[in-house]
Amino acid sequence: MSVLVPALSLMLPCRHGSSKIDAADALIPTCRTRVTRKTSRVSRCPPSARPERTNPVLQRASLRQQIYTYPDPIPEFAVAETRKFRIELLKRLSKYKDFGGDVNAVVDICAEIFSSFLHKEYGGPGTLVVEPFTDMLLALKDKKLPGAPVAARTALLWAQNHVDRDWEAWTSSPPR
Repeated sequence: MSVLVPALSLMLPCRHGSSKIDAADALIPTCRTRVTRKTSRVSRCPPSARPERTNPVLQRASLRQQIYTYPDPIPEFAVAETRKFRIELLKRLSKYKDFGGDVNAVVDICAEIFSSFLHKEYGGPGTLVVEPFTDMLLALKDKKLPGAPVAARTALLWAQNHVDRDWEAWTSSPPR
């Protein structure tokens, strides 16, 4: 059986040491092969140099791309999770003296950004991204509110620990 292989002019030693092969063939287990600049035929290797044969069904299955589509965001989940997020963030940020009387404003901005993300982008485990938390940091800094890094980090840590788990619980339970 012959295979057509595009050729290059660079010659490399064959891994079996018996002849030279082109760079295009360096990745193909061939030997005693000379390929010219034009497309030419490549001869088969001796049995010791042949690649292992695999099951053709497994080869085809591995070549197919696995496509996973994430579910659409669930508005009811977004509302419930934003409510939990707001309560927990307020509780955690109230412990810091850095915020003073601005803690409610900080929580409102963070909750608004988080809610927007949950309504538009979050589709279950694997879809929690860092952008909304970066947006929180930037929005708090733009409004010159205190504790922007602490608030964004606290929000991110809470989301990492709760959102995916809450989604699983929400979608596994009967409709509400």
